[in-house]
Amino acid sequence: MAVLVTGGAGYIGSHTCIELLNAGEDIVVIDNFYNSKPRAIELIKEITGRDFAFYENDCCDESALDRIFAENFITEVIHFAGYKAVGESCLKPVMYYENNLQSTISLLKVMQKYGCKKLVFSSSATVYGIPAKVPVTEKMKLSAINPYGSTKLIIENMCRELYASDKEWSIALLRYFNPIGAHESGKIGEDPNGIPNNLMPLILRAASGKMATLSVFGNDYPTPDGTCVRDYIHVVDLALGHVAAIKSVRKETGCPAYNLGTGKGYSVLEIINAFEKVNGVKIPYVIAARRPGDAAECYSNPDLAKKKLGWTAERGIEQMCRDSWNYIKNNA
Repeated sequence: MAVLVTGGAGYIGSHTCIELLNAGEDIVVIDNFYNSKPRAIELIKEITGRDFAFYENDCCDESALDRIFAENFITEVIHFAGYKAVGESCLKPVMYYENNLQSTISLLKVMQKYGCKKLVFSSSATVYGIPAKVPVTEKMKLSAINPYGSTKLIIENMCRELYASDKEWSIALLRYFNPIGAHESGKIGEDPNGIPNNLMPLILRAASGKMATLSVFGNDYPTPDGTCVRDYIHVVDLALGHVAAIKSVRKETGCPAYNLGTGKGYSVLEIINAFEKVNGVKIPYVIAARRPGDAAECYSNPDLAKKKLGWTAERGIEQMCRDSWNYIKNNA
């Protein structure tokens, strides 16, 4: 019996594989390395001291998924695989709809064929769009404002309708807020292919000299220092949320959604200041114009995950900043 992890070589996927293995789970991993690197698979094995089956395939390839299920006894699936850059999704919406939806459809078809009806889906806080108020709860209106978020919302609806049609399904929809940080070993962390568009990878580029200055988009928002406020969560805490979700889908059927965040909001300037403080590195930045579609504030109410999954984020912002920089220093 094993948990299939799609996109298991990616940033969140690789950290989740480590925590699953550390928890005694057996895993099978599939990844096409579109936004990850083969080295991640070797490092997962090195860090945990455990081996597992790996397939270099695309989740859109239904025949490849069929072969994986035929060759392994898959009892649950954690579905990370998908394109994930908001900016890129706005430039290439058809590519995002085609990949993210087709990969999920192919996966669900094969899961049905093999009678595997336990799924943890990698969703996102982008399904809330620009929230009317904070903190954000799971009962708030869903309204994606970019193609990436729309694909997540469509897949969530697909999962809810699948459960409505067959009550044997057990699906957990995990809505991430803003993952940052890296494994404490310093061996794996966020290493995106191409140009990143998230705050921490950009801070790391500015800190390491790969980028002359960091652009802070807007300082006139109705927040304490005028910059956008977000809920940043350590990637290891996020990974442990998936371990808790796997245990949950084994116990009961349904299709609930859970916010995975800390419940605390930090502004862009607070993150920069915290990074400089704990790492002793100066971040050169300039104030730029606002980006279209950015909410002033977005942070979670994670109480439902605590109540139902028994999960709480434990790592603070300083550790997130310290572990992020430690990964870059170890992999310069």
